[in-house]
Amino acid sequence: RGSHVHKAVDIACDDYTVVRAPFTGMLRGRVQPHGDSSTNDDGVELSNSVHCVKIFNIRPSRYTGFISKGESLGYLLPMQEKYSGITSHLHLQMCDKSDPTPYI
Repeated sequence: RGSHVHKAVDIACDDYTVVRAPFTGMLRGRVQPHGDSSTNDDGVELSNSVHCVKIFNIRPSRYTGFISKGESLGYLLPMQEKYSGITSHLHLQMCDKSDPTPYI
């Protein structure tokens, strides 16, 4: 991405795939990677005493409250509606922007 360092992992998924919580924790609210009002600019922050992640490009079923590992977070948004030719993907980012690959 040019001079931009990508501090996350993109996981290719089919549009509308159910996205499940990677660990038990608390949903801490809506996150928007681009900070706009686009319907595809959506995600949620999930944290517990060990981990904190931001999961983008999903439509969460809710933004706050307790969630168990494996429980549905929501579904993957169809990214081609906004970005022609892009592969739909879940964007997983650690809250501290550290490398998330050891956890997937």
